[in-house]
Amino acid sequence: MSVPLDYRDAGVDIDAADAAKQRIKALVESTFTAGARGKFGGFGGQFRVPPGMRAPVLVSSADGVGTKIKVAIEANRHDTIGHDLVNHCANDILVKGALPLFFLDYVAFGVLVPEVVESVVRGVAAGCRENTCALVGGETAEMPGVYTPPDYDLAGFIVGCV
Repeated sequence: MSVPLDYRDAGVDIDAADAAKQRIKALVESTFTAGARGKFGGFGGQFRVPPGMRAPVLVSSADGVGTKIKVAIEANRHDTIGHDLVNHCANDILVKGALPLFFLDYVAFGVLVPEVVESVVRGVAAGCRENTCALVGGETAEMPGVYTPPDYDLAGFIVGCV
């Protein structure tokens, strides 16, 4: 007879995930613009296209920060890398004439550290506020054996409108 596995058996710390969510809730909500819909923690972000736009075209981009993430990890300074990520993505759509609407982030750890998640999202939130776009969702993943602590990965996804 096999014994059922749970998240902890797989190396995932649900308590750390819950702690990280509590730490970032206010940061995420600080980015909500008039178009943001839904509440923090949903499985899909929602955004209403701004009223009055005639024949709007959505423009999207996905990006990462490349090897600069190693600098953030070595310096143990994670807030600037999140800010940089948003600006990478925003620049990609601004050149198309699109105004940023919303952003999603993806952070993956070997071992989830709530303080690092909070710091990264603090930077993402600052970048979103600066670019007037709402952080409407994302993913924080813990994948033991894929990333060796303190390494993590970070990606962003933005949608704008022209």
